[in-house]
Amino acid sequence: MPVSPTIIDLRETTVQPWKNGAGLTREIAVGPVDANFADFDWRISVAEIARDAPFSAFPGIDRCIVLLQGRGMQLRSEDGAIDMRLNTPFEPFRFAGEVPMGAALIDGGCIDFNVMVRRSKWRADVTEDLGAGNIELAPASFVYCARGEVTIDADAMPTTILREGQGALWRCGAPSRKACAQTADTRLLLVQLHELCRDAA
Repeated sequence: MPVSPTIIDLRETTVQPWKNGAGLTREIAVGPVDANFADFDWRISVAEIARDAPFSAFPGIDRCIVLLQGRGMQLRSEDGAIDMRLNTPFEPFRFAGEVPMGAALIDGGCIDFNVMVRRSKWRADVTEDLGAGNIELAPASFVYCARGEVTIDADAMPTTILREGQGALWRCGAPSRKACAQTADTRLLLVQLHELCRDAA
């Protein structure tokens, strides 16, 4: 039987200042539940970036960043291999967490959505969704309503209603679901988390 999700409101999450003073982070969810920065398998958060700053290094972690609000930033790696203008809202950008990277704001502060996974254990598929179709089942999943309002239905599960700034988290066994936008400007971010197969000992 499908399990109802945990509803998370971004406005009710704890604000954590960056050590370098360049921004703020709101942690939405982390796996396992009691994990910290040193041992998490996956982590979902929203960050407010106030000034140019280097990104923290996360060896062994795959990252995805999505612009939510603001003019965006220019992301550059120290070796010049990555030079990406992140200025299109809801367009995911993926990179390896161990790559030394700096962010230069384009025109004022911005807010971004972040997904990090330990690449030896998990894979994250992060996509924009307009709330107009089916969402496939996944080992774990998070649906974030970045704009507008959406209803989510699954067999034998009460209808879930998400408004701007709210998300639905399935930590284990996310069912097949149908998303239906309730406003013309609805924009969702869909995170499908897949645990990687491990070789038998």
